[in-house]
Amino acid sequence: MNIKKNGIQILLISIAVLFLFVMLILPLAVVLTKAISDGWAVYAAALSDEYTIKALSLTMQATVVAVVVNTAFGLFAAWTITKYHFKGKQLMTTLIDIPFAISPIIAGLIFSLTFGRMGWANGIEDLLNIKIIFAVPGIIMATIFVTSPFITRELIPVLNAQGTEEEEAAALMGASGFTIFRKVTFPHIKWALLYGIILCTARALGEFGAVSVISGHLRGKTNTLPLHVEILYNEYQFTAAFAVASILVIMAVLVLILRNIVEYMGKKEGIKDVS
Repeated sequence: MNIKKNGIQILLISIAVLFLFVMLILPLAVVLTKAISDGWAVYAAALSDEYTIKALSLTMQATVVAVVVNTAFGLFAAWTITKYHFKGKQLMTTLIDIPFAISPIIAGLIFSLTFGRMGWANGIEDLLNIKIIFAVPGIIMATIFVTSPFITRELIPVLNAQGTEEEEAAALMGASGFTIFRKVTFPHIKWALLYGIILCTARALGEFGAVSVISGHLRGKTNTLPLHVEILYNEYQFTAAFAVASILVIMAVLVLILRNIVEYMGKKEGIKDVS
């Protein structure tokens, strides 16, 4: 029985390792090796290119804004859903999940139809003298949309598990709302919040679909790093495309390392609390 069990275990582990190697490790290795295939000078030139720097700047700008906005929204939405009873709560929860359910391409089309020249919001844009489609605001809005559920969805289970007893006790003792959040609620949700922020950051850095639809692919103006990689590849600048792609790979690896650190710290603190 144990021999059969060990055989199944080895088989399952082998399948998992083979899948990860073929689908993840091998492609990432190809990207990195192709990026430096023509030498470090060519690699450095691709990374220091004016359009690469601008694409990186726009990517970081959209990511930072999306993370800040979604952190605030995630906290407010999760708090509202878990701490209050009201009509339409289920509808709100469903609406929060919409970015998970629809294609990013559809999200880009929605923004184009809303804020484009034929959209109902175009008159407001003209009145305020702002441009959203084929401009930086559109890139940021699309990034916020596709990443909006991550933090909320990480916080809701933790807040549900926490309950309201500790907060109600603190309120009865005269603590203010901010004090209750800072001293009672936040210690319970801080690791889930950090984990949600990391997931939101990773998704924002690699967003392609929605941004591609509304960016207009204006080089040096509305191109993020993923879009810049596509343009370089379509122009048959393969080494430059892989070099720029390596930036995204490196950032993704760093985000994964940070995620593992957060998971470890959260589990470590949980073990301490139990003991």
